[in-house]
Amino acid sequence: MLNYGDAVAHLHIARRVIDSHRPGLTQLGSVWLPLPHLLLVPFVSFYAWWANGAAALIPSGLAWLASCAGLYRLARRWLAPAPAAIALAFFALNPNLLYLQTTAMTEPLFLCEMVWAAVWLVEWRAGLDDEDARGGNGLLWRIALVLVAAVFTRYDGWIIALIEWCAIGIALLRRGRLASRAFWLASVVVVAAPVGWFVYNAVFFGDWLDFLRGPYSARAIELRTAAHGSGPPHPGWHNPWVSLLFYGKCAEMDAAALAWDNVLLAVSALGTAWAWFVARKKAFRWAMLLWLPLPFYAYSVAYGSVPIFLPVWWPHSWYNTRYGLEMLPAFAVGAGFAASFVLAAAREFKPRLESYAVTALFAALALNAALMLREGPPAYIEGTKNIAAHRAYEIEIPAALRALLASRPGGIVLMETSVYPQIVAFTGIPLRQTINESDKEFYRAALKAPAKSAALVLAFDGDEIDRAVHAHPQGLKAVRRFTAPGQPSATLYVRDTSGTPVAADALVR
Repeated sequence: MLNYGDAVAHLHIARRVIDSHRPGLTQLGSVWLPLPHLLLVPFVSFYAWWANGAAALIPSGLAWLASCAGLYRLARRWLAPAPAAIALAFFALNPNLLYLQTTAMTEPLFLCEMVWAAVWLVEWRAGLDDEDARGGNGLLWRIALVLVAAVFTRYDGWIIALIEWCAIGIALLRRGRLASRAFWLASVVVVAAPVGWFVYNAVFFGDWLDFLRGPYSARAIELRTAAHGSGPPHPGWHNPWVSLLFYGKCAEMDAAALAWDNVLLAVSALGTAWAWFVARKKAFRWAMLLWLPLPFYAYSVAYGSVPIFLPVWWPHSWYNTRYGLEMLPAFAVGAGFAASFVLAAAREFKPRLESYAVTALFAALALNAALMLREGPPAYIEGTKNIAAHRAYEIEIPAALRALLASRPGGIVLMETSVYPQIVAFTGIPLRQTINESDKEFYRAALKAPAKSAALVLAFDGDEIDRAVHAHPQGLKAVRRFTAPGQPSATLYVRDTSGTPVAADALVR
């Protein structure tokens, strides 16, 4: 549950909202959107759940269950129970999704929002010509709220919300109903979501686009990475065609075993094309919005500082492989229609063959899941490679901190927590017993006098604390050095002067 560095960071952000020298909404930061962290806050309040990652099980698991219910409801609008169940099983039993719904990653929540937006859009469009205006308005508000949730979950949700809400406006315009009061009130709510994020960034971080161009943004990270090499920063950079190929391959690998991935794409595409002709009068074209991640990520990889690395293509690595899961609902619906076509053909040829065909299709799904598990689901493998680099520090450093704090109960630890946030949780101390970069003025004051601010100082080579220790070494004594392959070395210092530590609040004053 703690393999992904991003999952650990999400838990850490949620925890510092309630456990820091500056608790409150400003601890949500400016880059990641706030809804996933806010949903985690009630569960990370239990220290053990924060430390072992169990805090994510409830919100992520509920999101997975809700997305399964939504996908089946969507499929049943056009399909009989058997092919709808096949679509559901394809989605629900995906090993990558089953793994991620045990973590604090944002994909399960966002998939839930995508699926239910599609469900209610289809139902709203199907009932647009009905006389029940109250029912239509109710669906309109549900769509608006789920799109707001998507806007506050991932930046993909901004584009999806824009396109889907504009599609609603165009549909109303064609029927002369654009003056609908419910539509315009709901529009205010949808537009207020991104505007609210702009205002939050401007007020608390001094730049309304800090999430886009700030020091922790994806663009800044890409520029820092590119500075260490020559040539394009990643495959597909400024090349939409290569970006489309990479994301398409990523989506295939997340949904099917390697031997079947191209077959899956063909089956889903053919099933979707067939559905377009047989179900287009039943609002199916609105379900095509589930394919929006494909052009979005093709653009994002090319121009949006979103690299994707795959083990089967150069540079033969693992990075952001989980992004392909956003195509899983579209693949599942397409596979359900393909299954319906196969079952109809079997029934037409020989009625008794239909039950055998159903069994064969479910067996194929089970075999696909088994093959993916044997190969290793990409999202899980990426996570295990992620944790391997950090594991040594997350074992050695907390043990050393616990030993030193035993003789210094309540002693403050000056350290950065954004790179290795789980060190604090594994040490068993609250975040407010540290002074870290999220503490703003406390942290800046501590950098000017490390020995006066903390009983222990943990510095990683080259970070701000390391530079502060070298600039103000008075009263500090190095007691332990930590090294790990591919990671900056760390040094643990203790204050060797006598006297009572100065409180963080006193340092600011």
